[in-house]
Amino acid sequence: MLWSGSSPLTATRGGMWGFLMFAAAAWLVIGWSVLRLEPAGIAAVAGPIVLFGAVCEALRALAGTKTWWLNTGLAALFTGTGTVMLLSDDAGWTTTSSLIGWYLLVRGAVDVAVGIMTRGADRVWSLIVTVGVLETALGFVSASPVARGAEAVVVVLGGLGVMRAVADLVTALRLRETAVKARDVLELPPERATGLTGYTAGHADFEARRPARHRARDAATSMSVGTSMPVGAEIHGESFHDRVVRTTADLDAMLAQAGITGPRPGAAPVPHTDDLPPVPDSPEGIEGTPAGNAAKPERPAGGH
Repeated sequence: MLWSGSSPLTATRGGMWGFLMFAAAAWLVIGWSVLRLEPAGIAAVAGPIVLFGAVCEALRALAGTKTWWLNTGLAALFTGTGTVMLLSDDAGWTTTSSLIGWYLLVRGAVDVAVGIMTRGADRVWSLIVTVGVLETALGFVSASPVARGAEAVVVVLGGLGVMRAVADLVTALRLRETAVKARDVLELPPERATGLTGYTAGHADFEARRPARHRARDAATSMSVGTSMPVGAEIHGESFHDRVVRTTADLDAMLAQAGITGPRPGAAPVPHTDDLPPVPDSPEGIEGTPAGNAAKPERPAGGH
């Protein structure tokens, strides 16, 4: 859920979570501030509030979600709505209340629809759906004849700020969580990172020097798989991975023939040097060892 209901697996720009966190804090300030307004200043601030909502939609579009096109469309729609509110001369707050209700109805309906659609991929989808339902209900009240007074418009604007703050805060936290998980998956231990770098470089060199494929050679290659090949020999049509596996097996065989072996799982532990007898440093010492006595020829009786 990287924008009020979208899937958390669609993020590609984790750095946007800070901007959305700032937007959530700004929505809270707006929700508290409008409740302190005088009735004469409601029409003057309603337009900028809707324009700020358009900016938040643009931030979600820049977050790299699969539904960026929907956020872009909402940003354009809310920009037009806020512009109309700024240009209108509404003395009775009828136009202002109706356009605020329009904003809440559209934003709430989108949250509900996308939240239900992504319920299997986002664990907080129910929270977004709840926020969307409340936004839709508040928009219905704002667009109805019930909200024609200044006090009702103030309450609607305050509720709008609080609900958008919750939605943007959840969006920012989920976006940050996804960005941290992506870094954990991509970061490798130093030895594996070095091996991956070498493998990638070898693969690039292999593809650059690879001869043109030929059907007859590929057929001969498929028949010769499993046969012993001299070290350094190339098989036409062989993939880079197959060559790495074959070269590693040849190297292991050469090391085994040379008597160079390493510890294997289940093998007996190598005895410590403390358990071995001391090495003799004189002929008398060699004759005194059990191996020297066994190799010493027996003399016949009589001393001859």
